[in-house]
Amino acid sequence: MKIKRSIRFALALVAGLALLTWIASGLVQRTTRDWFERDVRLRAEAVVNGAQQALFSHWRKAESQDLRKLLVELTRDERIMAAAACGANLSALAFTPNFPREFSCRTIADHVRPAPDSPGSAWSAWHSVSSLPGGGIYVSAIPLLENERALGFVVLVHDLSFMERRETETRYFLLFTFGILALIAAAITLIAARLSWRGWSNELRRLLRGEVNERPEFNPILRDVRELYDRILEHEGGSWTPERLRHTLKRHLQGERIVIVANREPYIHAHGADGAIVVQHPASGLVTALEPVMRACSGVWIAHGSGPADRETVDKHGHIRVPPGDESYILRRIWLTKEEERGYYYGFANEGLWPLCHLAHARPIFRSEDWEYYRKINQRFADAVCEEVDSDDPIVLVQDYHFALVPRLIRERMPRATVITFWHIPWPNSENFGICPWRNEILEGMLGSSIIGFHTQSHCNNFIDAVDRYLESRIDREHNAIVQQGRRTLVRPYPISLEWPVHWIKDLPPVADCRAGIRAELGLAPDVLLGVGVDRLDYTKGVEERFLAVERLLDRHPEYRGRFTFVQIAAPSRVEIDRYRDLNENLVKAADRINDKFRKDGYRPIILLRAHHEPPAVFRYYRAADVCYVSSLHDGMNLVAKEFVAARDDERGVLVLSQFTGAARELTEALVVNPYDLDQASAALATALTMPLPEQHERMRAMRTFIAEFNVYRWAGRMLADAARIRERERLTGRLEGEHAADRARATR
Repeated sequence: MKIKRSIRFALALVAGLALLTWIASGLVQRTTRDWFERDVRLRAEAVVNGAQQALFSHWRKAESQDLRKLLVELTRDERIMAAAACGANLSALAFTPNFPREFSCRTIADHVRPAPDSPGSAWSAWHSVSSLPGGGIYVSAIPLLENERALGFVVLVHDLSFMERRETETRYFLLFTFGILALIAAAITLIAARLSWRGWSNELRRLLRGEVNERPEFNPILRDVRELYDRILEHEGGSWTPERLRHTLKRHLQGERIVIVANREPYIHAHGADGAIVVQHPASGLVTALEPVMRACSGVWIAHGSGPADRETVDKHGHIRVPPGDESYILRRIWLTKEEERGYYYGFANEGLWPLCHLAHARPIFRSEDWEYYRKINQRFADAVCEEVDSDDPIVLVQDYHFALVPRLIRERMPRATVITFWHIPWPNSENFGICPWRNEILEGMLGSSIIGFHTQSHCNNFIDAVDRYLESRIDREHNAIVQQGRRTLVRPYPISLEWPVHWIKDLPPVADCRAGIRAELGLAPDVLLGVGVDRLDYTKGVEERFLAVERLLDRHPEYRGRFTFVQIAAPSRVEIDRYRDLNENLVKAADRINDKFRKDGYRPIILLRAHHEPPAVFRYYRAADVCYVSSLHDGMNLVAKEFVAARDDERGVLVLSQFTGAARELTEALVVNPYDLDQASAALATALTMPLPEQHERMRAMRTFIAEFNVYRWAGRMLADAARIRERERLTGRLEGEHAADRARATR
């Protein structure tokens, strides 16, 4: 860009010099002509004055022949081409052979002798530029006076071709000189710009690579260059990978490790059937998204140690390196008593905040004793963060509704920490949120964050509205920010996603083998159409409505009886809560009722698998299915929908997706339905089962392309890059405030 500007400057310089040359050429031409005319005029008068005595002698004798010879003698000067002698009576006394007839004595006399009405006036010389067919001439009429008596006048005609030749030579010389100067100036400009740009760019590259520590002259532009670089990377469609995320972390945060605070741990240790310790992966969208990020970035994951054998696998600090066999980060486990878990997790978090944030017709329950446990455990996790960090300005990612108070608690102990809070579930409107008795404490706790992230902009808007309604703060709606007590918190949408490609698929059999294997395991015919749903047993997932949609499909389309089976993988969840136990019983009753209704020759339209399934097993079902139905009644994102798409590298299968998920805003090629509308949902299932393969390919290819580009590494990279910009701005602000304080202190001394 700078070279282009230099080229434009050089061209402008050349154009300017050309214009200057043209102007100078005109001025030089005009000045030169004035000089030449003055020279000719003086020479004419000198010639006549020099020959004056001879002219007087011949004039008195009226010897025209001798006078003519004298005139011819005068024209021997190379610049005088003709001459004539005119008497006082205006008669032509003599003239050279080539004297132009246009300049007769009577014609010129009016310019030399005085007018008849001016008796006291004297004769005067006259000079004029004229032209002939052969070129320019200069005519001079010089009076011949003897004792103040006019004898007549002599006319000399000068050839100006020599003057035109000299003007042309001068003009060419000027053009040549200015041309050389212009080329030299342009060359010097380009060379200087090139050398300057090379040195500047080399220094900037070294600075971006971290090879130069202190170059203050680059500080004002370094942040802008990095932001532009990030935008280019985002818009050029390059794939986000673990390596690119690590590079982003190194560039923005000097490769610092990050600390994640989450209730759910990524690996659970339990006792197997033979008593040996086995590793399990929890059924959690949060873990699905964050675990690949931690493998890419390293750091510490702080979580509740809930596995039966968790204590047997950690060191005295509660640490264990994971993943097993490829240890890349540390898992720090926090221990809770049964009472603490009941009050903090099952009580306030899942009987209070969870139904408060989900529009799924469950009444939130708030108990003061649960709130006290919630505060206590949040403090314990915040203390663990402070123990695990290795600097006073760490990067901390606080996850979900279990830890609304942790950001403020961390901020109180480490004011320079960069805290990113991501709320994985929906955020209710301000009126619904007002139900919570400790709404202000929760909002204030979350505003200890540098950034608060949600899946969608509507959730961001709801949060900002709640702060505006219940807290004293300044809302910057233009930049989606909240300023409280001088601290600025950004509120941003960051739609979460999956790793790409999903590593669980790497070792799975081909799709055809998965289809055949799953049908054989379930005792189904090879040609049976298979639907699948994968969820924790939670009332927000709409599993009951899903079963009713399958029933409505079989009622309206009898041709699918015996040909279509829906498999529901349901991992037990929160069984300590009555609402979840009731859900479990209701699902079993609904499945039994529908199976009894359509039972014939051993046909079961619904197969309910209430057990934890490891990710490879879940992905086998995804690959075996003809349709996947996600029927959440209210969800932040729902990664099951994205997992199904990621599993289908054969680009077959159809996704039926609830409109109340965040994923429905991104996976627009799915069949989007209202899960409460059983007619619409059953019609979508029928459409999915009859969809031609070319249309399946087209829809699946588009969704896979989207997930590949907007994967979890991009999600994490955007948050960390935004956090780095905030961190840099706060560091600069801190330095400036420190300098101002020092100046004030010096002024008071």
